[in-house]
Amino acid sequence: MAQTAAPRTPHVRPPGTASWARGGTIFAGILLLVDGMLGVVKGIAGIISNNAYTRPGNYVYSYNVNSWGWLHLGLGVVLALAGLALLTTGARWARMVAIAIAALSLIANFIWLPFQPIWAIVSIAIDTFVIWAVCTDRRRETMG
Repeated sequence: MAQTAAPRTPHVRPPGTASWARGGTIFAGILLLVDGMLGVVKGIAGIISNNAYTRPGNYVYSYNVNSWGWLHLGLGVVLALAGLALLTTGARWARMVAIAIAALSLIANFIWLPFQPIWAIVSIAIDTFVIWAVCTDRRRETMG
């Protein structure tokens, strides 16, 4: 006797989940813009003065603050552009770029933690939310 497989039912999300994800993606685009602006400010402060940030004592990652400032400036500009692309197009490529750039920013801010703990923690939280929000929005996949 041949057994037939039961028909698969599509996964049904709880009510309100899709709207959270859509709203989260829009908010993620705005947060990418804000995080980009924070990165630009962090970068300019690091470039202008080596004394703008505290220096850790014996920390494994002891970098030149000036070159670190250039890194944050460049990353901030790219973050802002990714946020703008996510808000204006919402295309799959913009979502992938937003995830990749937010992940790079998360890593950079983790290393930046001893220099400016408050700013780094705020940026890490923003990047984590952006990655979550962009990854959970499935609405655009069905639209093509």
